[in-house]
Amino acid sequence: MKNTLKLLAIAALIILTTSGCGTQKPARQANYAGSRVRFKALIYYTEYAEEAHVQFAHQSIAFFKKLTVGDGFKVDVTTDLSGYTLEQLMEYSTIISVNAAPQSRAERELFEKYMKHGGGWIGFHAAAYNDRNTGWPWFLEFIGGGVFKCNNWPPQPALVEIDNARHPVTRNLPKEFVIPPSEFYQWTPEPRSNKDIEVLVSFSRKNYPIGLKDIVYGDDWPLVWTNRNYRMIYLNMGHGDEEYIDATQQLLFINALRWIVSRDPEGNPFDK
Repeated sequence: MKNTLKLLAIAALIILTTSGCGTQKPARQANYAGSRVRFKALIYYTEYAEEAHVQFAHQSIAFFKKLTVGDGFKVDVTTDLSGYTLEQLMEYSTIISVNAAPQSRAERELFEKYMKHGGGWIGFHAAAYNDRNTGWPWFLEFIGGGVFKCNNWPPQPALVEIDNARHPVTRNLPKEFVIPPSEFYQWTPEPRSNKDIEVLVSFSRKNYPIGLKDIVYGDDWPLVWTNRNYRMIYLNMGHGDEEYIDATQQLLFINALRWIVSRDPEGNPFDK
């Protein structure tokens, strides 16, 4: 009887191990690129901006270049998109606009074609600034339809809240966290009213009123969002030389980069 029970136990163990029941497939441990560059990114900025925006641009260039250590990806820098053909621009998985949007007609036409052909865009702070004098209807639609309404002043830290904790850009971030000092733009109409916009991070109402010179007392205030019609993300941060002092905000920026690049029409370079 004992021998029979032992044989049945051994048989059951064999069935479990060969059928996969009760076991999990080992997780993929690593994906080394070797000497292969996974993707290319192009940083676009201007030196002809207010000092705080130029400071952020210089620190952003250093930040993103540091992430290329080991040649995992390549970063180029330009102050003029018109020097590229569309074919050359499409070699970049994303354009990172750190303190300005394209200004000249040639730059604007090229950037619009790039985005409509599947290009990627990560925009910070002043890269989305527009008002009644901007004169670029497509760009207004691209960023969600809002024009500049107001801002807090002087720059100061703020509590922010995650709108979608399941999104790849935010799922490893705290539900609430304080971000470094910045000037934050408010928009009209606010982006959340646009059905094509998904807001990922918002300004907490616990901050109101905010500002010591220019004071903002309320209203909905999205800070990070994406337009579902494009491979893009906008982050309202980007004023001054303190934007990279906080690890959580750095993680937000890296998450944004990874998410945009992972959706490249040519395929996800992180899966290769």
